[in-house]
This record gives sequence, structure tokens and C-alpha cells, in this order.
Amino acid sequence: MISTEELNLLLTDLLDWYGYDFTHYSRASLTRRVDRLWNLEKFPSFAELRYRVRSDATYAQRFVEGITVNVTEMFRDPSFYLALRNDVLPTLTAKPFIRIWHAGCSTGEEVYSMAILLRETGLLYKSLLYATDLNPEVLDRARSGIFPMAPLRQYAESYRLAGGTRDFSDYYTAHYGYAKFSEDLGEKMVFSTHNLVSDSSFNEFDLILCRNVLIYFDKLLQEHVLTLFDRSVGPLGYLALGSKETLKFSSLQPRYKQLNNEKIWRKIG
Repeated sequence: MISTEELNLLLTDLLDWYGYDFTHYSRASLTRRVDRLWNLEKFPSFAELRYRVRSDATYAQRFVEGITVNVTEMFRDPSFYLALRNDVLPTLTAKPFIRIWHAGCSTGEEVYSMAILLRETGLLYKSLLYATDLNPEVLDRARSGIFPMAPLRQYAESYRLAGGTRDFSDYYTAHYGYAKFSEDLGEKMVFSTHNLVSDSSFNEFDLILCRNVLIYFDKLLQEHVLTLFDRSVGPLGYLALGSKETLKFSSLQPRYKQLNNEKIWRKIG
């Protein structure tokens, strides 16, 4: 297992050499992921691992992808999407234009889920979905709109439980074990790298979704990112977090009202 001192050296290297700042990520999570990569790559020593990260930019990028969490799925937590469909999107219908930010979008499954909701509520034509992540490689996969077929049966069930009104297969074409989602969904998406640790707000949004990302940050970084989101949410806009994340006990709590016990808060102050 990598020691605390060795992990600190790696994190310093990633920041100094490549600009990736993981110093306020959960140490327990980082330790597990670095250990996994060390074992997979069969480095004989920490010195060999560190040398490879410092000397090989391509490997360093793969290493960053390996220690960031890219687990996602379409319509994850269907009751959350049902609340978006029934309680959030109807309040945005009068807006001339709708801006939505998926922060930490990973490979894009949740962005496409949102686009389908917007299509079915008649709002996609006047919406723009900004999808950002630290990792450019996962953004490339998200931008393609191509996902493995294997989990689509579960996605279709989650879509149904989220109030889906069509046959889920209407939204994609299957080919050689992969599903290519409709290009008109992707036309409303802008994919870009964005680092929640160091980058600033870049627009005003009606809805920000950052689900199951904050749990990998320490308390200081969580507060920093929540403050970034607060600066980015417009008046009466919404902030949506993951199932184990909350605004409670944060400095933002007095300015937000939680919706229906779902992880969705509306800015009221």
C-alpha cells in the first residue's frame, strides 16, 4: 500500500508538472485508486511509478483518469429524474433560454438523460447543456454519444420509472454492441474541460447538476466548490447533488430550499 508520504509526493508531482490539484481530495479514496493502479501496472517500486508519472505525459493522463471516479449511468436514481420532470422543468418553461451545467459529467450518460427529459417536456429546442469534466478523455467519449449496449436494459427501466413517455430505444440506434444516441440530442450540448478545484464560474445557470462528485472531496474543497456553484446559479435557479451529498451544514444552506426530500435545492436568497 502506498504510504501517506509517497501519496503526497505523487500529488505534488501531478500539480507541479501537469496542473492537476488533488490535494483536497479524499485521501482514503485516492489511496485505494493509486494502489489499484500500482498493482495493475506491476511497478516494482514506488520510485518506478513516480518516475513514469513524471516522465511520460501520456501515462500521466491515464493515471489521472484512473484516480478520478468515472462511474455513472443513465437516469440514475429515477425518483430524482422524476422530480426534475415534474417539479423543476415546469418552472423553467417561461424562460426564453435555459442553461444547464453538468459539472463532473464523466462519460455523459446523465447529460443525455437530461436532454431526453428536455425533449419530452418540449424544452430542448431552447436549452443548452454545458457538460464539463477534469478529464479530456472521458469528455471525448461523452461527446461521441456512443455507449455500450449491455446496461441499456437497466437504463430503459430507470427511464420508465423516471416518467419516460416513449420507448427508450427510440433515442438510439444499436450497432455492434454499442448504442449511438440521436444527434439532435448532442447538438444541444457543449463539452469542455473544467477543473472545479481551480477554474472559475463561466456563466449563469438555471440548473446545475454535480452528482456524486463532492463525496470525493474534503470539507474545505466541498465548501469551495459549493461557493463556485452558488456564484453560478441564477436567481430562483436549482442546484442538484448526489444521493450522499447535501447543502445542509454548509454556509449556503440559508439561501436554498430543498425540494421534496430529493437532492435538489432552489436558490431563494
